[in-house]
Amino acid sequence: MDRKWCSLTFLTSICLILFLLGSYAAYEHFRRVDAREDNEKHYVTLQVEASNATGRPIPETLFGIFFEEINHAGAGGLWAELVSNRGFEAGGQIIPSSIWPWSIIGDESTISVVTDRSSCFERNKIALRMEVLCNSSGCPSEGVGVYNPGYWGMNIEEGKKYKVTLYVRSTGDIDVSVSLTSSNGSLTLASEQIIALASEVSKWTKKEMLLEANGTDDGARLQLTTTKNGSIWFDQVSAMPVDTYKGHGFRNDLFQMMVDLKPRFIRFPGGCYVEGDSLSNAFQWKKTVGAWEERPGHFGDVWNYWTDDGLGHFEFFHVAGISHNDQVETARIMPFVQEALDGIEFARGDANSTWGSVRAAMGHPKPFGLKYVAVGNEDCWQKYTYYKGNYLVFYNAIKKAYPDIKIISNCDGSSQPLDHPADYYDFHAFVSEYAAKSETDANKGNLLAALGEAGFLLGLEKNSDVVGMVSYAPLFVNTNDRRWIPDAIVFNSSHLYGTPSYWVQQFFTESSGATLLSSTMEGNSSYVEASAISFQSNGSDYIQIKAVNFANVTVELKVKMTGLESSNTKVSAKKKKVLTSASVMDENSFSNPQMIAPQETLVVMPETFVLAPYSFSSFDI
Repeated sequence: MDRKWCSLTFLTSICLILFLLGSYAAYEHFRRVDAREDNEKHYVTLQVEASNATGRPIPETLFGIFFEEINHAGAGGLWAELVSNRGFEAGGQIIPSSIWPWSIIGDESTISVVTDRSSCFERNKIALRMEVLCNSSGCPSEGVGVYNPGYWGMNIEEGKKYKVTLYVRSTGDIDVSVSLTSSNGSLTLASEQIIALASEVSKWTKKEMLLEANGTDDGARLQLTTTKNGSIWFDQVSAMPVDTYKGHGFRNDLFQMMVDLKPRFIRFPGGCYVEGDSLSNAFQWKKTVGAWEERPGHFGDVWNYWTDDGLGHFEFFHVAGISHNDQVETARIMPFVQEALDGIEFARGDANSTWGSVRAAMGHPKPFGLKYVAVGNEDCWQKYTYYKGNYLVFYNAIKKAYPDIKIISNCDGSSQPLDHPADYYDFHAFVSEYAAKSETDANKGNLLAALGEAGFLLGLEKNSDVVGMVSYAPLFVNTNDRRWIPDAIVFNSSHLYGTPSYWVQQFFTESSGATLLSSTMEGNSSYVEASAISFQSNGSDYIQIKAVNFANVTVELKVKMTGLESSNTKVSAKKKKVLTSASVMDENSFSNPQMIAPQETLVVMPETFVLAPYSFSSFDI
């Protein structure tokens, strides 16, 4: 997602291109149709040629997903790490620095906490020094120390296990309590002691423990406390749920929401997040691979928050430079081209290659299926003098090394042919960031926005001979840090819900790789948009009719089919799926997450299909 134009410096990952559609002509239908409100039924006919012989294949990759680190989608979201600023690097390299969101337990008479540059990790030199200064009466019984609230609270659940890892050193003996507690620290949910002699922790020592929670709190925190005077240093403090998606470190419920969309591609790690507002804050993939303790993290200056890069280049592939203000002359672009080639080698290279061996050492010797690379991010504009020259250098180098990779240009090829080679172009055909924006009465994601998007997607489906890939953006939003609205999936530390826009995408899970059937609408269809596809599932042939009704009236849709050929085509039990609500301004929420969600029923093949007012429907025949 972009707030301003972006300029090309280097490509770091699978980064496919951005496209944002802010509003749709479909919304005007709502306003015009409201004037026609009545109790009459309206009738339209969809004439469908059901023979695959006259249909057109829909690209296998038509519908996918786009993940960007925005709205704390990854840090504090999809990536299940519970500790925020686990390496104490977020406050910068000038010491003493801020340790936010870490806070002190105790007062200045009992404890002093500062940062220094004593870490054993060369790329993460900042560490936390805790000086315990209790008087002769001793420390408070509950101890003094520091705590981390995570990302607006840690979701700790009774009976579940959490792996805590930290590095510690001290000039004396230590007795440290590592605890998961309630939000104010009054209730201990799980705890374990680190007891060691000075000789055992005189140098940086890694400690790991498994904590099993005896209670539940979605606003919990991690505490490191002691009642023993002395100096203790901490660094790289991590707390991860043991139960993550297939053990890959992803939050189960959020990952499942992506899986349920059945995406045929994933674009990552973002648009302007990749670029940074300046090159110094760009996503540099080489700094995000290898041991997590060695990853320096970086400040995402476009969306204004720190990421530890636990969700890095390698982890993004398990889900499946450029900057805003700095430009690089074509004569100086080769280092950035090499960065891109190295990134591709990390994904595609043999396990014995330079960067393929790094991937293999991380536990994945088999190459990843990287097939598309986009050069730039909304950069083909007069402001960016060097884009086309830089693009050609990238294009030639990538095609020479990987001729099968499809390369996507930022330039618009819809009105006139491109003046440079490209497999796809994105003037926002790869539609990589569609969404109805809040300026169009979409609010935080309501039925109005979803119906407009449904009509738009039906249009893309019917024009999939021109448009090859489509994805919504943004995919995720942590409700505590909304940098962009609306979004598809809303979450906090413990709960989530899909907006109506998310559910619209589920209507298209069978479209990629299906056959678009020839269809025509008859009657007054100014407020109805429909399409017909055929697809196979479990050895049987199906025809699916999708229709959006933009009007506040009931519409009866009669479907006439010719050319049915297959004896396997289902003609008995039918599935009907409808997305609607009492008002187009209705939204889902944590208190009512399913207020607007598809309702599925089995129906006998009707003479006509009833389209409820303000609804999106599909019928599997």
